[in-house]
Amino acid sequence: MRTTKLPAGVDVPVLGIGTWRMGEQPERRRHELDALVCALDNGMTLIDTAEMYGDGAAEELVGEALAGRRQEAFIVSKVLPQHASRKGTIAACEASLKRMATDYIDLYLLHWRGGVPLAETVDALERLASDGKIRHWGVSNFDTDDMEELLALPGGRNAQANQVLYNLMRRGIEFDLLPWSRRHAMPVMAYSPLEQGVLLREAEVLRLADEYSTTPAQITLAWVLRDEQVIAIPKAGTPHYVKQARAALDLRLSPIDMQALDRAFPPPRRKVPLEMI
Repeated sequence: MRTTKLPAGVDVPVLGIGTWRMGEQPERRRHELDALVCALDNGMTLIDTAEMYGDGAAEELVGEALAGRRQEAFIVSKVLPQHASRKGTIAACEASLKRMATDYIDLYLLHWRGGVPLAETVDALERLASDGKIRHWGVSNFDTDDMEELLALPGGRNAQANQVLYNLMRRGIEFDLLPWSRRHAMPVMAYSPLEQGVLLREAEVLRLADEYSTTPAQITLAWVLRDEQVIAIPKAGTPHYVKQARAALDLRLSPIDMQALDRAFPPPRRKVPLEMI
């Protein structure tokens, strides 16, 4: 498994598994548990979740899947902005720890900015880290100006990652946020790298999948993973889809085919507001 480094020097896999909308349907639970175990078995040890996902159901699923294997995993979870006060962040983290039956979270993110002053949230995250309840912290859905504001705060330079929407159809971060992240040696975590399946039906993606004798999902993931500082976290609800995602890591698109994707999905030529879903 290829890795990238957090600013703290910790190696993390560039391909993990997301859990948005997992744990919500009892009839799919066995498949989802098997998918998480399969991810661990295949080196996709970064597991992304959040208190928001299924009102904690996804975190409970993660805890069940990791029973007896916690040390193998790098858990990423998130606090909602409405919980991100000094006391609220700590309470939310403790609730997540309980749901996942673990005593620490590897990387804890502010899910997006809300009404709580950012300095107050950072102070709470720093306290959680000093107490050993989280190993590292970061943010999600922060644009370049948000990141500049964050790093100017006391403790702000301890942020380790920014998780944002990024895929072939959502390339706005390439104009400024991605270059900014490279300059600060801070990985970007790409959520929804398949655009919730929409990209799997795009003509150019289908053409390349046929040309490479692979799947559309592998083409879109291989494109995201072309950047060594980007971490992709596709949702994969069955072992079959986990193995498909893992195979994308070994796929290299030719320069000509990368240019074809640029024509079909043009990169940004100006600053655009950060997109979220």
